[in-house]
Amino acid sequence: MSRTCQVTGARPGFGHQISHSHRRTKRRFDVNIQSKRYWAPSLGRFVTLTVSARGIKTIDKRGIDAVVADITARGGKF
Repeated sequence: MSRTCQVTGARPGFGHQISHSHRRTKRRFDVNIQSKRYWAPSLGRFVTLTVSARGIKTIDKRGIDAVVADITARGGKF
């Protein structure tokens, strides 16, 4: 499963792990991705999305129908 939010488009960030002696090694900051199942009344079926925590808040605020319309306009699948 790709670590990308279908709503916000958030992807992993990259940076350095800094030790006590200040050695730097590369690390990856993953996004809090979760698989959520929503009922979409406009489609008349359940839709499974991989969304971040911020994506869940966006769906709560704007509504699932508006978010699904944006995803389909971008050419995304669910």
